[in-house]
Amino acid sequence: MPILYTTKASATGGRAGHAASENGVLDVTLTVPKELGGDGATGTNPEQLFAAGYSACFLGALKFVAGQQKIKVPEDTKVTATVGVGPREDGGGFGIEVSLSVHIPGMDKAEAEKLAAAAHIVCPYSHALRTSTEVPVTVA
Repeated sequence: MPILYTTKASATGGRAGHAASENGVLDVTLTVPKELGGDGATGTNPEQLFAAGYSACFLGALKFVAGQQKIKVPEDTKVTATVGVGPREDGGGFGIEVSLSVHIPGMDKAEAEKLAAAAHIVCPYSHALRTSTEVPVTVA
């Protein structure tokens, strides 16, 4: 696959630390939610970052497929990603579960469902989760 865009972000300190993109635009304090044993300090966490990225990407895919079909998507269209984390049943670590909710004001539900289904095929986050994309891990 030809890569059209590449970016990098790094984290230090794990879930209670700091993360930043290589260009410095994303620069966040990471904190552990109380539900995972944290103190509830102000900050964000990997699940929130994943939810924000996935919802934005899916909305972009939705607009893309709507444009191909000459359908106007209202500016106040909203995609909400819900991301949960917990221990896997196999006891080997943690897993995530993800769901998406799409709200397209003024659009017939059947038409919105067709667009959402098409976007789910186009969105790279959806594709990666659906196909269990292999992630190479190297040690520098």
